[in-house]
Amino acid sequence: MYKTIAENSTFELIEKKSRFIANLMYIENKTDAETKIKEFKKKYYDARHNCFAFRVFEDENIYEKASDDGEPSGTAGAPMLNILQKNNLCNVLIIVTRYFGGILLGTGGLVRSYSGATLGAIEQSNLTEIEPGVEYEIKLEYQDFQEIQYYFQKNDIKLIDKKYEEDITCHIEMKNLLKQKFLDDVKNRDINIKKVKEIKSKYVKY
Repeated sequence: MYKTIAENSTFELIEKKSRFIANLMYIENKTDAETKIKEFKKKYYDARHNCFAFRVFEDENIYEKASDDGEPSGTAGAPMLNILQKNNLCNVLIIVTRYFGGILLGTGGLVRSYSGATLGAIEQSNLTEIEPGVEYEIKLEYQDFQEIQYYFQKNDIKLIDKKYEEDITCHIEMKNLLKQKFLDDVKNRDINIKKVKEIKSKYVKY
């Protein structure tokens, strides 16, 4: 069991005129993390450093990555990642942007500042639990959609995407604990779903 954030948060810290801006974000996968990192580097293009750390559940494993982005080795990314680990956080990305204030902080000062900014962003956010789950793609007829939506609400299944084509194609996610009941209900025709395709294992938040 892991925790994640219920919503994104921002925290700012000033240390000897250097400005540290921490942005804590929920991510779905590695690609999502890399996209957000690029976006923030573009947003804060004039900053001296954009250091980051993230942890995400992908391919049934926890993937971790961190970067000092030009700061002395081990003074930014590693301490930030360590805080995510100690707080048992997953599917989160922390980016700490630094605007240099003209005064050198030393390695100890950098570790304290990047750690403090990360902890501040976590404290600003509400935490929620995430559980092992699965994402499915399903196809159903238009006439059955309202009944299926009610079934999802009743059984704690999340509808995360839908496309209106010849049939309605939906992407849904659920805890692993609900998986067998859902498949049995489809097989027994308790709900009218034409096709079910498993997309991937993932952690889902509630």
